This record gives sequence, structure tokens and C-alpha cells, in this order.
Amino acid sequence: MSVTPTLELSGLGPLRPTRARAEDFPPVAKAYSRVSEVVRESGLLRRAHGFYATVGVAIALALGGAITGFVLLGDSWFQLLIAAALGIIFTQTAFLAHEAAHRQILSLGPANDRLARVLAGSIGMSYSWWDSKHSRHHSNPNRVGKDPDIEVDTISFIEEDAVEARGLRRAITRRQGWFFFPLLMLEGLNLHFHSFRHLFGREPVKGRWTELAIIFGRFAALLVPVFLLLPVGMAFAFLGVQLAVFGVYMGASFAPNHKGMPVIAHDAKLDFFSKQVRTSRNIRGGWWATLLMGGLNYQVEHHLFPSMSRPFLSKARVIVREHCDNLGVPYTETSLIRSYGIVIEYLNRVGLAARDPFDCPISAQYRRA
Repeated sequence: MSVTPTLELSGLGPLRPTRARAEDFPPVAKAYSRVSEVVRESGLLRRAHGFYATVGVAIALALGGAITGFVLLGDSWFQLLIAAALGIIFTQTAFLAHEAAHRQILSLGPANDRLARVLAGSIGMSYSWWDSKHSRHHSNPNRVGKDPDIEVDTISFIEEDAVEARGLRRAITRRQGWFFFPLLMLEGLNLHFHSFRHLFGREPVKGRWTELAIIFGRFAALLVPVFLLLPVGMAFAFLGVQLAVFGVYMGASFAPNHKGMPVIAHDAKLDFFSKQVRTSRNIRGGWWATLLMGGLNYQVEHHLFPSMSRPFLSKARVIVREHCDNLGVPYTETSLIRSYGIVIEYLNRVGLAARDPFDCPISAQYRRA
């Protein structure tokens, strides 16, 4: 059983999709090769070195400005503004790490990997942990049992997980849509926790000591000045604001991409084009949305062409939409605010399964099945 919210799919009107299976999709197995050919001939797979150099310099200048402001302000509660600025800067750095991991920035794969490892470590994240997790997501977005991004982690993204919730998690799950964005304030801590657990685990980790050195250096560079120059209470408040802004900004940028889109059955056999397009959602807004979300607003194109540099995603969108219209494949695009509404509604619907069967007909039906 699967319950998902009403989605506005371009050209098809309101649709309430259930757990998607292979027979739900048209035979468009050759669609991706045709789209890829057009994209390649249009020159949209080339690197954008100048763009990323500009973004890198802008982030470095912003970080330098934040450090200067921190030193000049001294013992002042206005330091919380600097903390919020750092949360934004770290998120923009995370976008670059994501793009380097997808080999969008530099010409050579190993160079991109090294850059991604440094950028990820600079925000306190293990690149090897994230890369493994994110690669599995790209291979099987929204597929039950294969996409780690819909596995339960306080929040339940499918009813089977919600119905098994117990204790505090059950209480949260019942209204998890409303709790989702407040919980994102803890996402920064969650990211640090998973990174350290991965790096200190017993499984072999490529670049383990390099990542640990970068991450520990990052925390030393952040924590030592904060606790040396600020009173203890203000220092903890500074770190709290920085982590909260970082977590909310990161989560609010990634959440609209797939949450509330069709969930794919674990045994479904789907062509690449249908699987990637139908499970992804774009965000309207043009250049400002691209700046705000680091190119994640073009999620459909990113999943079809994960190595495509950020400046070319908007041009690829025109090509992909035309092919989707010709093939009758739904292409989902909505506003940022509406996407948040869809996410909240979807999570609350899933959370119904955590309620008592006498209060929730959906959960009762599930338990009788």
C-alpha cells in the first residue's frame, strides 16, 4: 500500500500516484539516447571553468568577510548574524562539493574527487560516506529498498516504516510533516554524526585519514576561535545558530527534489529516462532559484545528466521538456513554496500509518492486510 499526495504534473492535471510499477510506464527505452544525443550536440556537457572559478572566489570572499566581521564584533550578540552567515556559506560550499563529486567542475575525474573530498571535509562531512549514499540514490531514486534517501531516519518516507514507529519516533511520525522543517535544524549534527560513524567504523574507507585530518582541522578552525573569543554561553549559541541555518538551508534545498513524487516498487523494471524524470521535481524561478539551490532546482536534468555543469541545466530543460511532451512522460515543475506544501502534505499522509487503527482508517486497512 502506498499513499502519496496529489501532484500537479505538467500537462496531465492532478494525479495521485500509487506505488509505481513497471506497467505504469510507457515503453520509452530509447528516449534517453535520443535526448542525450541532442544535449551532446548542443554542447551542454562541456565544463564551465569560468563559472565555477567565479563561484569559488565569491564563497572565499564571503568567508573572509565573515571572519573579519567575527573578529571586529568581539563579545557581542550580533555574532549570531555571523553564525547565520556561516551556515549559508557552508551550504553553498556543500553545493560545490556535490557538483565536484558529480565531476561537473574540473576536467579530470580524480581531480574532481580530490576537490570534492576537500570541500566536503571543510563543512564537516565525510566525502566517502556521502558519495556512496548519493550514488545509490541516483541509481534508484525513490525506489523502495534501494534509495537510502527514503530510508527511515526519524522521518518515515514510506508507510511500511511509519507503521513500525514506536515511542518518541511514533509520536513524531504522526505529525511528521509539520515537524519536518523544525527537525532540519538538527540535520547538521546528523550529518556530522554519520560522517564520524562512517570514518571510525570497521569497514575499509578510501581516504579515511585524509578525510579525518580535513574534518578535524575544520572543527579546530571553527571551535577554537569561537570559544576563545566569546563567552561560553554565546559560543554555544553561535554554534547552535550556525548548525540550525546550515541544516535548514541544506534540507530545504534537497527536500523539494523527490519527496512526494511517485515511489517505485523495489522489483519494478523501468527504463532510465522514465525512472529519473517521473521521480524528480523541478523548481521554477530561473537564475535566482539556481543561485539559491545550487542548481538543484533543475533536478530532472541533473538526474538525467549528473555530470552537466550548473550553467547549462536551464538550456537542457528546454530539450528535456520537449521530449517529455512528445513522449507523454509527465514533467513535474512547481514553485518553491508549493513544493514545500507538497512535502508537508506527503509526510503527514505517510504519518497516518503511525496512528492507532481506530483513529486512522488507512493504518487499520494496512494492519488487516
